[in-house]
Amino acid sequence: MRKINFNAGPATLPLPVLEQAQRELLDFQGTGLSILEHSHRGPDYDRVHEEALSLFAELMGLPRSHSAIMVQGGASLQFAMLPMNFLSPGRSADYAVTGHWARLAYEEARRVGAARAACDTAGPGGKHTRIPRQDELLLDPKAAYLHITTNNTLFGTQWRTLPDAKGVPLVADMCSDILSRPMDAARFALIYAGAQKNLGPAGLAMIAVDRDWLKTARKDLPDILSYAVHLEARSIYHTPPTFAVYLVGLQLKWIKANGGPAGMEKRNQAKAELLYGTLDRLKGFYTVPAEKGSRSLMNAVFHTPSPELDDLFCLEGEKEGITGMKGHRAVGGMRVSLYNAVSLVDVRTLTDFMESFAKRRG
Repeated sequence: MRKINFNAGPATLPLPVLEQAQRELLDFQGTGLSILEHSHRGPDYDRVHEEALSLFAELMGLPRSHSAIMVQGGASLQFAMLPMNFLSPGRSADYAVTGHWARLAYEEARRVGAARAACDTAGPGGKHTRIPRQDELLLDPKAAYLHITTNNTLFGTQWRTLPDAKGVPLVADMCSDILSRPMDAARFALIYAGAQKNLGPAGLAMIAVDRDWLKTARKDLPDILSYAVHLEARSIYHTPPTFAVYLVGLQLKWIKANGGPAGMEKRNQAKAELLYGTLDRLKGFYTVPAEKGSRSLMNAVFHTPSPELDDLFCLEGEKEGITGMKGHRAVGGMRVSLYNAVSLVDVRTLTDFMESFAKRRG
């Protein structure tokens, strides 16, 4: 029996995607080979590859000025690859530090060149509980770019409204909310997202880049670290993670069949309303650190009255077949990830358990 999976990533995948992958694992579409065995230069894999790039561009609503790229390594590689490409000597980049991963991106950029924090929302104990107001962003009008992390998985906060970058190229890490809602991709010079939360398995990052901005990138990089090289090579500069690309393609098809980003947003809002509604109704027992206006639709972070009860909550949840709720060690408590593949039925099962637990332990 499959468990209900609220892991923050690698995260749950749609059951139809897993079932199709299972059916095709030994014999991909009558070719007599597994997709794992196909040459990345062969026509059978090439169709899979091109379809994944095309579907990503379609679902993201990329304008003609932008192109999709797939790169190995996840978002942590992008923390370095972005400034290596666009942070030229003599230039500085702005970073909105709104959480753990936003801070890591900022610190990595500082290893590459000049970077400054346009804001830092860390409160007592280094906790981030809110998204900054526009007037809190101290922007450099000459910055190479402004980097934001659209959703902060550890602390459960999310940019509901995009900031005004004041003419500076806007770059976003969308790892944990990519294709979870409609997004105006034209506003961004570059978007990147690790696949392991909303798009597929770990090991692959999806990127959308403005080709005109890409022309400003440094040319003196190793080829493997150059966005321009990967784009020119159709994301097959070297052997791509072919099975991951295949699974991303299947999940993109699933997203499209379920209403695309608008369908995902409706689905995700319903899940978040049910979960946060339960937490607020039982606020004498459960506490949500994130401010209401900054609460994430993807990752709900909350606590019971004590760390001991937090541990018991997760333990009893596991016995009920509900897994992946333990909060990050830097935050504690619980973290319930409501990514696209999580169903409303899954969340209703969780909220029923939450009510029962509060009644028994409160």
